[in-house]
Amino acid sequence: MKKIFLLAALSAVILSATSCKKLDVPINSEYTSSNFPSTTADYAALYGTMYSNLSSQFGVPYFRMQELSTDAAILPARDGNFDDGGQYRQLHYHTWTADHPNVITIWQWGFGGINNCNRLINVTTGSNSTAAVKAAGVTEIKAMRALYYFFMMDLFGNVPLIQTFPVVGSPATQPRAAIFSFVEKELLAVSQQLPAKTSTNQVATYGKPTKAMAFALLEKLYLNSVVYTGTPRYTDAVAMADSVLKNTNYALDAKYSDIFDVNNGPQITETIFAIPYDQQIPGNQITRFGFFPALAPAYGMPNVGFSISMSTTHEYWNRFNLAGDVRNTFWLEGPQYKPDANRKPDLTQPVYNSGTNIQINLTPDIILVPGKPMDVGNTIYSQAEGVRSVKYWPDVNAIQATRLNGNDMPVLRLADVMLMKAEAILRGATATVVNGEMQTPLVLVNKIRARAGAVAATEVTLDTLLDERARELSWECWRRNDLIRFGEFEKEYPLANDVLSMDKDLTRRIYPVPNTELKLNSSLVQNPGY
Repeated sequence: MKKIFLLAALSAVILSATSCKKLDVPINSEYTSSNFPSTTADYAALYGTMYSNLSSQFGVPYFRMQELSTDAAILPARDGNFDDGGQYRQLHYHTWTADHPNVITIWQWGFGGINNCNRLINVTTGSNSTAAVKAAGVTEIKAMRALYYFFMMDLFGNVPLIQTFPVVGSPATQPRAAIFSFVEKELLAVSQQLPAKTSTNQVATYGKPTKAMAFALLEKLYLNSVVYTGTPRYTDAVAMADSVLKNTNYALDAKYSDIFDVNNGPQITETIFAIPYDQQIPGNQITRFGFFPALAPAYGMPNVGFSISMSTTHEYWNRFNLAGDVRNTFWLEGPQYKPDANRKPDLTQPVYNSGTNIQINLTPDIILVPGKPMDVGNTIYSQAEGVRSVKYWPDVNAIQATRLNGNDMPVLRLADVMLMKAEAILRGATATVVNGEMQTPLVLVNKIRARAGAVAATEVTLDTLLDERARELSWECWRRNDLIRFGEFEKEYPLANDVLSMDKDLTRRIYPVPNTELKLNSSLVQNPGY
């Protein structure tokens, strides 16, 4: 995304604490009557902190917790390189602890965002702006706070519910169902006040909360209600889907690759909520971790310090098996060639490993070195083990010093809304008519397949729908959420020569409260199993 939120760097106030830590630190306002926000530009700069915090960790540690803990992504060591204290294999085998670096980072990220939203509500309500300006600002902030709380509830289950700034006392752990109710109430309220996407405001609303963002997040909430509360809400999920689908300003993009391209942005018609990035905004390092370094010259990429490690599992890649499906082409497997102008392999230009005449050949099997924990070795052949992804197409303008890409990362989009509606119907809700069309699961799935150029389905079951979600939403940070809902989060795919095995305890479906937080706040309660 092209600098929509760079004003965030100019934000007038920096959050004093990034989580529920050091609650006795005094809060000193930097606002005076001369710099208190009053203009549209003032508020854009002020609210930028909500978005800059969101982008800062979404594309790496949040991605890892949602994808590396599943079959969709794996980051093995290479002769000890990229092991990083075993944190990636702990995610793969579900053996993380309350001291895992991603657990700590994301807890602080989430509550940093929540506390910042609470601060912004205070600043906004205390401003001299008109009642309408203040109401619109508070609505935007509350929508973002609800998004942060959804992430935290999904990952950690039972978390504190904090609505004041500065934080008062030592916030106690609340049941997951209580957080669910809070998020639901907040989203239902703000959905009445947020702007709807129109044919003329897509730039102004891009990357910000809209009615559709609230509806889609509520749909996600209701679809997972059995997991979060024990109570099914599938009819409500369909109702929220229909609230999105009735807005004809959202439509499936004709070209699947455009959604994830370096130049994606407001012109993408199916994006409901995305996190904007450019080469100056930290967070999006998907290509850095998921690309194959020796291919960089062939793709016109600078040397930006690729890690070589992250790929997908053979089992996950096997789902990309539909004839004609363009989604198959965003995985790199087999002998590698330079892409042509249409991003298809130019079979006249093979790509060789640097300094050799050995063509790069990426293989789906991940074969571990005997006796080593999740380590494939570091020969030119073992480096090529694992299918790589170019779904977020490599950014030729990536800056070597930052290793950042300009691809925006979608969080909620229309295809997901359609697949969630199909699933809710399969689980017991009634199919509905939207814009004159009866939308059965088969109709919805085949719309998505037609866009991808894939063969049409003849029937849709829950099992085939899960596979469809894997194909459509790969590496979009929903795989863990999906597998838990389908009861398959503990399904193990052993690696060749594996010396470790997965911890299949169901308590691993939520992450632990970090030990660092438990030491600072005695009112927090650790999740079961930790």
